Amino acid sequence: MLTENQAFEEVIYHCKNINRKDEFGTWITDEMEKAYINLHKKGIAISIEVWRFFNSTQNDKELVGGLYGIDLGNGIFCGESMFSKESNTSKLAFIHLVKNHNYTSIDCQVYNEHLASLGAREIDRTTFLEMLK
Repeated sequence: MLTENQAFEEVIYHCKNINRKDEFGTWITDEMEKAYINLHKKGIAISIEVWRFFNSTQNDKELVGGLYGIDLGNGIFCGESMFSKESNTSKLAFIHLVKNHNYTSIDCQVYNEHLASLGAREIDRTTFLEMLK
């Protein structure tokens, strides 16, 4: 099951702490975590959560993937981080974001093969700054 803004603090916690292959540490410091939580409380930062349920009553569940970022309010979403505890769950969160919001652009910040597999493409800085106006 997918939800929005139901577990923002859990999502950022997992983004900060999950082990990532071939990566050392995270850019998400304690101060950054607090700042994003404050932005979420103001309705600026959002999260998408992916849950796995262990029984039919949906009381016993685990957060297995998700993402969070900043909604600039002008059709642009700035993706900050995503995580997966199970294969493809961050992709499910991303697909949900794309299908259920009217963003004209999603800033992925760092271009990589994973994001390219989801349709990302690089744009130059000048074009990006024009989009922000």
